[in-house]
Amino acid sequence: MTDRPLQLGVSAALPASPEEAVLDRVPNPHPDVDYVARFTCPEFTSLCPVTGQPDFAHIVIDYVPDQFLVESKSLKLYLGSFRNHGAFHEDCTVAVGKRLVDLLKPRFLRIAGFWYPRGGIPIDVFWQTGKLAEGVWLPDTGVAPYRGRG
Repeated sequence: MTDRPLQLGVSAALPASPEEAVLDRVPNPHPDVDYVARFTCPEFTSLCPVTGQPDFAHIVIDYVPDQFLVESKSLKLYLGSFRNHGAFHEDCTVAVGKRLVDLLKPRFLRIAGFWYPRGGIPIDVFWQTGKLAEGVWLPDTGVAPYRGRG
């Protein structure tokens, strides 16, 4: 963990695993204001830990920062590090949320993992922590629930 971005402005390779990935944080320029920052990753991938087949998800992360913001390049590299990582949908989604909470200590964080069907069943995973302050606008994730073709 660092408060000075290590990867911003330099060439950085995709980490081999989430455990090896470095997440950078930067000071929040407005710690006196409650606001929501959103990251959307519509092409998240990981591997099924049983079959090794790829799993795909649309991940939406909303958080109300306190003293720190996550640096976006490091977040992109961290999320990309799941590409060769074997874990169940629930584990991937909650692990991302917990890692961000450990790094940022946000006032509120919500993560939604909308996983595409494999074996005919989509799995959506939602986790949040903290209390959303009154009056803070938290928009809908904008991701429609899976309806199939019929």
